[in-house]
Amino acid sequence: MLLLETSAVATNSPGIIRAFPLGIFPTPCSRAKVVRFWLAVITMSTKLRILLADDHETVREGLRMILNAQPDMQVIATAGDGREAIAHAERMTPDVVIMDISMPGLNGLAATAQLTERCPTAKVLTLTRHADSSYLQQLLRAGAAGYVLKQSRPAELLHAIRAVATGGKYLDASMTGPVLGNYAKQTASPGPEPTTPLSPRETEVMRLIAWGNTNKEIAARLDLSVKTVEAHKANGMRKLGMRGRIDIVRYALLQGWLHDS
Repeated sequence: MLLLETSAVATNSPGIIRAFPLGIFPTPCSRAKVVRFWLAVITMSTKLRILLADDHETVREGLRMILNAQPDMQVIATAGDGREAIAHAERMTPDVVIMDISMPGLNGLAATAQLTERCPTAKVLTLTRHADSSYLQQLLRAGAAGYVLKQSRPAELLHAIRAVATGGKYLDASMTGPVLGNYAKQTASPGPEPTTPLSPRETEVMRLIAWGNTNKEIAARLDLSVKTVEAHKANGMRKLGMRGRIDIVRYALLQGWLHDS
C-alpha cells in the first residue's frame, strides 16, 4: 500500500489544486525533483500570456526576446496585422495584447475597438512611435488600457504590461501634462463626433484629401464644384474637431484609409 503522505501545491488560479503522493518516491532526491517539476508547471501557468501585433518582423522578434526573458511573461503568439491579431486573440485568450497602430489591412485602432468587444478579458496596450494627443485620444476611446512609445526604454513597456494586466491604466512617462490635460478636457466635454458622424460624401472628400488630392482635383473626380468640396471639407473638420490637413491625415491613418489601394 502507498504511503498516504501527500503534498498539495496550489496555483494562483482559483480552484486549481495539484496533489501527488510523495510516498511513491523512495528518496528525498526523487521527491525534490517532483516538487521542482510541479513548481515549474505552476510558474508557467501563472505567467502573463502576451500577444504581439506589429507589421515589422524585426520588432516582433525583438519584443519576444525581451518579454520571454521575464519570469512572469510569455509571448504566446505574434501577428502582422489587426485581423491576424483578433484571430489569435479569440483562439488563444491572451491576458495582454501589445498593439501597433500603423499596420496594413485592419489597423491598430480598428483592431483595438474590435478586440475590446470580442475579447473583453484581454487588455490592449498600444505600442507606437507617435507621441501625439490625437492618437492617444482615439486609442483610449477605442478601449486601449495603455499607451507606450517605442522610443522608450524596455523597462517602461514591462511596467506598462504589468499595470494593465492587473486592471490599471498606463500612459508612457514621456507623454507630457498638456497631452493629458487636453484629453481630459475633450472627454469631459466631448465634441460632436460621437453623435454627428461624417456623411458618406464628407467621408469621401476627407479620404481624398488625406491621399493628397487638392480641392480642385477632388471636385473633378467627384463631379462637384470646388465650393461644394470646400463645404464638405469644412463640415467634416468641424465634426471631428480638426484644425488643418495634418489632422485629416492623422485621422485617415487611424481609420486605415491610407492602406487602401
